[in-house]
Amino acid sequence: MSFFVVKIFISALAIAGISEVAKHSDKFGGMIAALPITTFLIVLWMWGEGASDAKIASHMRFTLFFVLPTLPMFLAFPWLLQKLGFGLAFGASLALTGGLIYVFNIIYQQFGMRLF
Repeated sequence: MSFFVVKIFISALAIAGISEVAKHSDKFGGMIAALPITTFLIVLWMWGEGASDAKIASHMRFTLFFVLPTLPMFLAFPWLLQKLGFGLAFGASLALTGGLIYVFNIIYQQFGMRLF
């Protein structure tokens, strides 16, 4: 249980730290947020809990396959934010991302790979 609490504390500290940087600098906040910090933390936690190399490698592959359909959201959200306001832009971005994950799953199936 204590390792779980440590994971929560360090993960929350990373997210809070990035949001603090973003308050002071959009550029550096965005740069840090774009780094795969959470992915590295997750892999570190998996390794620390004894996950196999195959399990960690599989996690990294699926992360890559899910990153591709999420990228258009980073283009759409700023535009939608100016047109619709935060709430609708947020909702539309979630819907866009969900729809693209569904579409990418269909595409990936053509190559013998399933996301879900």
